Amino acid sequence: MAGKEAMSRVVMKHGAALLLAGAMLTSTVFAEAIGKVPAQADSAALVEHAAEPSSEKAADTNWQLLLVNPWNALPEEFTVELASLKNGMRVDARIYEELNDMLSDCLAEGLHPIVCSAYRTQATQSRLYNNKVARLWAVGYKKEEAQTEAGRWVAVPGTSEHQTGLALDIVASSYQILDEKQEQTAEQQWLMENSWRYGFILRYPSDKGKITGIGYEPWHYRYVGKEAAAAMHESGQCLEEYLQTPIQEGEGAPTEERTESNVALPETMPS
Repeated sequence: MAGKEAMSRVVMKHGAALLLAGAMLTSTVFAEAIGKVPAQADSAALVEHAAEPSSEKAADTNWQLLLVNPWNALPEEFTVELASLKNGMRVDARIYEELNDMLSDCLAEGLHPIVCSAYRTQATQSRLYNNKVARLWAVGYKKEEAQTEAGRWVAVPGTSEHQTGLALDIVASSYQILDEKQEQTAEQQWLMENSWRYGFILRYPSDKGKITGIGYEPWHYRYVGKEAAAAMHESGQCLEEYLQTPIQEGEGAPTEERTESNVALPETMPS
């Protein structure tokens, strides 16, 4: 993109150990628009510049429909080419234009979305999961019980959409807690109504937990491409239904890990 600094290309292999950047680096226009933001918050900073996708990735015409859930783990040799947001977070380089457009249009409406989580490495997801297991051990759970219970709240490493680079958590600057009250914010109402126009869907609706395997998350958006997003918006389907994936009977609905360094964690969380 002419006139902007070149961004280094990052190719991440599934399982690589790279800590997710959390430092806030806000654009001047965003800072002026929202005034003061808590120092620990990550702004909805737009993408600085995107790396060109590799020829191998470009040839994969169904990359945006990759299904990752409790029953479908990432391929062992999964790789993703990443582009950095100005807050240091990363997403799949191929979604940056649509994400940029969506956040810019949301800001133009006088709203203030914050991207609080995006791509996670295997190492980061493992840390979140292991931390949850450790907290359960500390309150008396046995090892296997702790692992099972932890899996209800934190995606087992390799089964989190955040590891694809196609998913991100977005909250309102005025309410940065990841709970169901998030849906009441003007930012979420705008995103729920308009995200499909940019190729994104609300990935875990309140009425699809038995199908997705994940509880209601009115902050978790997933890129699926404009055609698929429009079709799902029209039909009311979730990604599993759109892909006609068999429903896993008898499974509960775990909730993705809601804790990030900048987000308050409730004492209890609904399943």
